[in-house]
Amino acid sequence: MKKFLKMVLAVICGILLLNILTIAVFAGLAGTGSPSVPSEGVLKIDMSKIVIAEQSQETDPVTMIQSGGKPIVTIGMHEAVCAVNAAADDAGIKYIYLKTDGNGTDAAHLSEFRKALQDFRTKSGKAVVAYIESPTTGSYYLASVADKVYMTSHPGASAMVTGVSSQMVFLGDLLKKLGVNMQLIRHGKYKSAGEMYTRNSSSPENREQYQVMVNSMWKVLSSEIAASRGISVDELNAAIDDLKLCMPEDFKQYGLVDELLDRDGLKKQLATLAVEEKYENVTMIPFADYTAAKVLPATGKNKIAVIYADGSIIDGEDEKNVAGDRFASIIEKVRGDKTVKAVVLRVNSPGGSVIASDKIKAELDRLGAEKPLVASYGAYAASGGYWISNNCEKIFSDAITLTGSIGVFGLVPDFSKTASEVLKVGVESFSSNKHGDMLGAMRPLDKDEYAYELRSIEDVYTRFITMVSEGRDIPVEKVDEIGQGRVWTGADALELGLVDELGTLEDAIAYAAALAGDENVSSWNIKGYPAPLTAMEMMMSSIQGPKEDYSIRLLKQLPTTGIYARLPEEITFKF
Repeated sequence: MKKFLKMVLAVICGILLLNILTIAVFAGLAGTGSPSVPSEGVLKIDMSKIVIAEQSQETDPVTMIQSGGKPIVTIGMHEAVCAVNAAADDAGIKYIYLKTDGNGTDAAHLSEFRKALQDFRTKSGKAVVAYIESPTTGSYYLASVADKVYMTSHPGASAMVTGVSSQMVFLGDLLKKLGVNMQLIRHGKYKSAGEMYTRNSSSPENREQYQVMVNSMWKVLSSEIAASRGISVDELNAAIDDLKLCMPEDFKQYGLVDELLDRDGLKKQLATLAVEEKYENVTMIPFADYTAAKVLPATGKNKIAVIYADGSIIDGEDEKNVAGDRFASIIEKVRGDKTVKAVVLRVNSPGGSVIASDKIKAELDRLGAEKPLVASYGAYAASGGYWISNNCEKIFSDAITLTGSIGVFGLVPDFSKTASEVLKVGVESFSSNKHGDMLGAMRPLDKDEYAYELRSIEDVYTRFITMVSEGRDIPVEKVDEIGQGRVWTGADALELGLVDELGTLEDAIAYAAALAGDENVSSWNIKGYPAPLTAMEMMMSSIQGPKEDYSIRLLKQLPTTGIYARLPEEITFKF
């Protein structure tokens, strides 16, 4: 009994200690304010310590505790670019020192940030120097923008510059083993979102579109790398395909880095570039601190609103995704705000609920009838993400944005075999009418019921392609041809007429400012909606439970009966 009481007391003390630490960290974060930065120095951008996302985000105190007090700072795309632009005009910034190892930012955001660094070099005449040790394709892609790329001469570098790849997960055999019959109803031969639940491998159409996607992404990345390094794309591909880029010496031999430096050599080079006698005299200014100090909230009366549709489109009021009712209210509020003179819809969404998507689009159409409305695409603007935005006055997309996916699918699960053969549970249904239990998940759909569900799918698809036809001024037959659920990169979407221009969020804001009557962006109050979650809100969410293993999360993501306009649950690229 005494031993049991000791265990209980230890648990209680542990919980109290966690709460005290959490409150202490939260209080510390809340009291820091905007940091002051030195008036002169080198701007250091260490991609292992920051993530560039849609909106700047306070640090989650619980995550900070779990990571040993070393948080990764999330900086919004707009703020990151503004900070780089400020550095270009800042006489105190001597150059930018870029470390790209440990990068956690996705490809589309890296692409936008890389452009900002390239503009920094052009506008300011100052240098960007990069240092790499164990580069991946993505981290090298960012580093290649620099005037000089240095690589470690120390042994043990683990280079993985191997191009772009993606993997698909299929649960069909697992679900069959568990007795689950997922009945897929779709329009669009490329609409692959439901395949992960019904097959054990990709369909020919799905395999085709994935290959086209990775090829298109690599075409963009490789051409930019080759142009920066003064080599041909063929030379780059040959080095990668033949696995020639293994040792640091290989990177130098093939023209991908300028010099190999050990730790001491790097310090000397950084000091020389800063016109200092020794490295200890070089003042390094962390990018997160510089951003917080230099990019201050605008206070002007007249606003350009940036509405961030960031996440899956779902029904209801959820705060972590693009919830239909919540976003409709936000858009309505922006429309009614007389100080908002133009709006940029920033889409970073794979889509989701058709009902929620249509609610959001209806409010956006009302807003667009009263104020200039421009769209900007992040990593994703597909399915429901394209549904809500295709009628904007102009659409800017990154070249490697995933967009389109004009298609619809529905899934109706049948757990009858799970109950009878796996769990040995008998289930009986009683209905007043012939099809009363058709969506009860305890029997397969019959022929008439399948046709009933297909009718809804076809109706939504017809509405989708008609809407795109009207919004993009493309014949409906052409939309149907490039639709069929197929996902395109932004570069391909431009050629097909699904977007208007390859450009960044800043390009979209500048265009909206011009439409509102003053093309001088600095005179506008750029206001983001909705406000990101606070540290306290994230803390409460984090302590609700541990993070789940990926395989468990996939099983929990089994869709309930419904109609969806979205990408597969996970489209990730290794690069």
